[in-house]
Amino acid sequence: MLVAEDRALDLASLSSVRDFAKGVLDRHERLDVLVNNAGVMAIPHRTTADGFEMQLGTNHLGHFALTGLLFERLLAQPGSRVVTVSSTAHRGGRINFQDLQSERRYSRWGAYGQSKLANLLFTRHLACRVRDSGHALVVAACHPGWAATNLQFAGARMDGSRVIETLAAVANRLFSQDAATGALPTLYAATAPGVASGDYIGPDGFAETWGYPTKVGSSLRARDDEAARRLWGVSEALTGVHYPALRP
Repeated sequence: MLVAEDRALDLASLSSVRDFAKGVLDRHERLDVLVNNAGVMAIPHRTTADGFEMQLGTNHLGHFALTGLLFERLLAQPGSRVVTVSSTAHRGGRINFQDLQSERRYSRWGAYGQSKLANLLFTRHLACRVRDSGHALVVAACHPGWAATNLQFAGARMDGSRVIETLAAVANRLFSQDAATGALPTLYAATAPGVASGDYIGPDGFAETWGYPTKVGSSLRARDDEAARRLWGVSEALTGVHYPALRP
């Protein structure tokens, strides 16, 4: 029997992440799938409870910590998967190791692109280390294309900009697919047979904006193994979360 369970989780607070992970581990002896899909997009500059830039902290560091805290339970279940939701915006992203928290200069779209690129670098490095350690866990990524959700309105509402909010609503009506269709790549990555570690799943339509799930490509920066390794080390240091089951 399938039982739904709601639990509070704030990916912008490492304390909340730790409390959530402890609650899951205390109540559940097995984990089959972890979907890292929390996201904030193009918002005014904010910081998390731990002082991280909000988009990097929520979209990447919170997920890095959550995955690490649940990792050994996932490894114990044959056929388990970790799926992290990225975005086509990763293609414009750069990891600025000299100003990772955007303390010198903040660009809302630059910070978003950086966080979505971080999602793919995390997936790549985790998949490689899982493989090298001899585990069968599947580590994949996905993106929804352009799905009509509240994500497009958050930044405008935080700014109090009715004009931008109206433009976002018009763009959603003209160019987006509905939220249910946008969720299909995530469901595919989490459940479909044949998904392999390192796969990136997105819509098959024009510019990966809409359509049905298929394997898609990523930018050259998303395949930079040195950047992925470096980001992993920085993420461990910032979150205090490590993955002892994996080879260095």
